[in-house]
Amino acid sequence: MRAKEIRDLTGEEMRQKEHELAEELFRLRLRRSTGQLENSMRLRSLRRDIARLKTIQHERARRGTGEE
Repeated sequence: MRAKEIRDLTGEEMRQKEHELAEELFRLRLRRSTGQLENSMRLRSLRRDIARLKTIQHERARRGTGEE
């Protein structure tokens, strides 16, 4: 996800997306530990997407837009 795409989401949509990405990250980590993971770069991109979401949520909270 790009930062612009994330900024277009509402606060609730961002929380939902973060939850979905965290679940996918968990599943991929399990697959990696059992040796079934084919694309290890997906882990990196998920971690970065989650970080982008959290950064924008923090920016909104500090700005006080009410969308946290």
